[in-house]
Amino acid sequence: MTCVGAMPETHRCRATRLSASATGQMRYQQRDVPHASRAIAILNNAMKPAIGNSENLRIYAEKRDFSATPEPPPVVDRERKGPLLFVVHQHAASQLHYDLRLELDGVLKSWAVPKGPSLDPAHKRGARATEDHPLAYASFEGAIPAGQYGGGHMIVWDCGVYSPDADGRYAFAERGEAEARIREELARGKISFFLLGAKLKGSFTLIRKAESKSWLWIKHRDRFVQTAWNASDHDRSVASTLRLTDRAALEAVKTLAVDQLVPTGKREVFPAKLAPMLATLTSAPFTDRDWLQEPKLDGYRMLAFAQSGRVRLNSRRGLDYTRLFPGIVNDLTRSAIADFVLNGEIIALDANARPSFNALQNRTGLTTEQEIAAAEARTPAMFYCFDLLHFAGCNLRDAPYVDRRRFLTQCLLPSAQLLSVHADVDGRALYHASLKAGFEGVVAKRKLSIYRPGRRSSDWLKVKATTSAEFLLGGYSKGKGERERLGSLVVGYRDDNAKLRYAANVGTGYTAETIDALLARVKPLIVPRSPFADPVPPRAGTTWLRPDTVSGGLIRWVDRGRTSSRARVHAHSR
Repeated sequence: MTCVGAMPETHRCRATRLSASATGQMRYQQRDVPHASRAIAILNNAMKPAIGNSENLRIYAEKRDFSATPEPPPVVDRERKGPLLFVVHQHAASQLHYDLRLELDGVLKSWAVPKGPSLDPAHKRGARATEDHPLAYASFEGAIPAGQYGGGHMIVWDCGVYSPDADGRYAFAERGEAEARIREELARGKISFFLLGAKLKGSFTLIRKAESKSWLWIKHRDRFVQTAWNASDHDRSVASTLRLTDRAALEAVKTLAVDQLVPTGKREVFPAKLAPMLATLTSAPFTDRDWLQEPKLDGYRMLAFAQSGRVRLNSRRGLDYTRLFPGIVNDLTRSAIADFVLNGEIIALDANARPSFNALQNRTGLTTEQEIAAAEARTPAMFYCFDLLHFAGCNLRDAPYVDRRRFLTQCLLPSAQLLSVHADVDGRALYHASLKAGFEGVVAKRKLSIYRPGRRSSDWLKVKATTSAEFLLGGYSKGKGERERLGSLVVGYRDDNAKLRYAANVGTGYTAETIDALLARVKPLIVPRSPFADPVPPRAGTTWLRPDTVSGGLIRWVDRGRTSSRARVHAHSR
């Protein structure tokens, strides 16, 4: 290496080299260079901010030779924003174990857990406090060379965000408060914290024993307890999907950036209104590694807003559906330990536990609390979530879809009525499986696409099994608000015996002018009784009509000829 600075020929550097000192600080060392000390000292001082050496990471640096290990250098990162992160590594070193790491003050506080985490409060897992790790270590996975400290393979077994939760007080959005509370509890030797991870959810505690480095990691009793759960049964990385046994792949794995691991983004005021992003129709299913595909559900597109513990459900057109689905709202409220905005679809199931748009539509005309409660018991509804747009003060809409999927998996607290939509690369297989399950088709989403509120984009493509058909208009029901005069059309079809069979109550999306014209045309067709041969689910304010033709578009026939889907219709008399 050439000498630094201008020096007389007699004092040229004979040799210099870059190495790690005993304190982990990178510095230049020299042999027989009596007049080079000042120049080298200047260079070392200039390097300090870039290396980010800190006493917090001194032990971490002392144990590692960074010219031999791919582990990240000892950098303290106090610039990161958003909720505090946690990570659990699975590490096949001399003995297989797990490492719990909690972000605090720009580093990862770390504990080695030989038996791994448990979701059973009866299991008190021994946890040995180890040296602090740099924040960049959160996303590290791969192979530490044999002969190096901790030599062996490692995966990101789980990751997510965490908050102190003593006395039921959370601070996901208040980073400074969260760190202050964790710092104080750490000093006292007892930490209570709530994890939002892909595998670990709920409240946990770390309790220090008499010996300063010996701790116990215990699950608190809450709804996330699972006594039969075993960490070894969940052996894939949440970052790369690799297992520890995939050694060749791990040695070549590309690690994610830390900000891809957990929810982070620009701080924003809570978005009280958002319009959903829309998909573009395409003709056939496809499989492409740059896309993920979801089943296209047969329900109501919905945005769920949770702010300060209060939840609101808004439809695609901005209508408030909160009171119609109290079970879903209750589960969302229980999950609102931080403010969030979810995008998803509400579906209802029929008596055979298959998606039924008809059953869902019948719920939207209910008005009394008694009717809604009866429908909750008779027609279970579920909110399937496929996107997380805001969390704990962070705008996530500019993050790539594949990262938002990861954030959704972490932050959603699932229940019987609150679930996440499955996603898969194999679009063709998922399309056929979706139709078999009674869904409409698939929606393909480009992995790197951002969320564009209110816009129809070719980054999202929908494939539906649809045909057009003509239905008969047998009545109409009143709506609410601006649609009080006409909320939905009651349509049906003739069976093989020419009897009129009920098909669905169909929302129209009509303008006031169109409603005026339609009501004027059907006024001569009003009759006192239902024209349908089978019972029609009761709705308030239904007016029956002598059957008339409805020219329909986007009417989907499934389940051997019965329709269970929404129709966008244009009605006229013939």
